[in-house]
Amino acid sequence: MALIPKGVSQVQWPNDSDGDVFRRLLADGFDFSSSYTVDYNIDFDSWPPDPGAVAWLRETFGSVTIYEPEDGYEGYALIREQGLVEYSRVVEVQRLVSDAMAAFGGVCESWGVLH
Repeated sequence: MALIPKGVSQVQWPNDSDGDVFRRLLADGFDFSSSYTVDYNIDFDSWPPDPGAVAWLRETFGSVTIYEPEDGYEGYALIREQGLVEYSRVVEVQRLVSDAMAAFGGVCESWGVLH
């Protein structure tokens, strides 16, 4: 059985791609009451990412890992955040990062958590 913090239900998750991920996590028995590392991927129109973009990510999130293009896959930047996995926080981080990265041709539209 999935462990969900008191007052949280799948009904609260919108019918969008992020809500779909939360519903899949729930179906898989994800423990929403525990802290996890959430990975956020930032994709860029051109490579390598602008140093100013990387500096902003580092200043805002403490660290950033750059994954170079390899074997036909485009490169991306990865930031991580530790805490409860909450819909509101996931969409907030994606919006914040996408807004900041827009000037650099970047967008944050994907995230994940290992469980």
